[in-house]
Amino acid sequence: MSTKTKASKKIATYSLIIMGMGYIATMPFEGSLWVDLLHGGFEAGLVGGLADWFAVTALFRHPLGLPIPHTALLPKNRKRMSNGLVSVLKNDWLSKESIQEKVKHIPFTEKLIVIIEKQVQTSLFREGLVNLIKKMIGYIEVEKLTPFIKKQIISTLSNVEMKRILQLISSQLLNEKFDKKVLDHVLEKADSWLRQEQTSHRLGTVSMNVIKKIEADGMLQFALKSIQSLLSEEKLGNIVQNLLLSVIKNLQQEGESNREALVLYMRKEIQGMSDNRQLLEGVEKWKNQLLTKWEPDQTISESLQQIQQKALDLVDDKDFIDTYLAPLMNHLLHIIQENSKNIDNWIQKQIIVLVENNHSQIGNLVQENLDKLDNETLVDMVENNIGKDLQWIRVNGAVCGFIIGIFLTGVEALSRLV
Repeated sequence: MSTKTKASKKIATYSLIIMGMGYIATMPFEGSLWVDLLHGGFEAGLVGGLADWFAVTALFRHPLGLPIPHTALLPKNRKRMSNGLVSVLKNDWLSKESIQEKVKHIPFTEKLIVIIEKQVQTSLFREGLVNLIKKMIGYIEVEKLTPFIKKQIISTLSNVEMKRILQLISSQLLNEKFDKKVLDHVLEKADSWLRQEQTSHRLGTVSMNVIKKIEADGMLQFALKSIQSLLSEEKLGNIVQNLLLSVIKNLQQEGESNREALVLYMRKEIQGMSDNRQLLEGVEKWKNQLLTKWEPDQTISESLQQIQQKALDLVDDKDFIDTYLAPLMNHLLHIIQENSKNIDNWIQKQIIVLVENNHSQIGNLVQENLDKLDNETLVDMVENNIGKDLQWIRVNGAVCGFIIGIFLTGVEALSRLV
């Protein structure tokens, strides 16, 4: 029982005691008009106080513990009272219509934006948001992501059209004049090789062996024999060497017909790479073999771990919120604000559906909570909330009875005088 209820109950008890003591104290002195008036007032006040005490007590319990009919009204009628309370709550105070109508006028996005904008400026919110993001990044298990990413990479590479790749390669090679560069490089290496001292001897030996193996008749046979007798391997090698150096020198000159023909041939071969069936089949086979043998798990895991660590370092940076997060949140809030009407309508509809489907639970919840209370607890709760006013009814009954008693005694005295 609350302190205020106890205090008012004491006042009501004191008022009843005062009326009783006054009634007893004035009994021996009856006969005087003033004493009779006081005696009548105390008598009526005592009766009124006792009657109101009985009435107030009868609401909650049996007066003096006696099972008097029509007392302890609240415990006896709690079911009817709780049903009435639930009915009023469901159908009047918190009816579906009243809740739905109220929800329709609530600017959810406006209130949400104000709250977020205010919280974003606080250090506590910023620290909490950073810690939340760090935890979310830390919760990512890169080992579990590795097989998925590997599968996606292999799937993507398997679907790569090699013909398109070869087209890009050939186009890039032609743009960079790779045909001329390759030819010049080969000619330069050939020239360097031919100018070596041992090259002449090798060329002579090879050329002489070739001549010896040539089978011919008549004059051609005579000519070949003459060459063999006239030229040594060294002289023949020098001749072949100079001949080849002359050919290379001519091919190195821009505009030379043989060079242009050779470059044109190389260009056509490069342009035709993507249409070369054998080349395409070989490249595709090479690609598939590479993907089959490729084991990138460790590389992917290490890369993901590096990305994860860099993300944590980025979030730890003191400028992360102002540089990255704040602009993103402002952009999101701007989008929400632009679509506030649609968002509010959606939220309102969801709440209305929720109320429609669960409105009966309001009454059920109140009923369940009331059913959990025993009579004594329920009586104590009611007395704690309205007991103060009820106790003042007792005080008012005693005071009003006292005044009415004085009045009635006075009227009776006047009637005797008349």
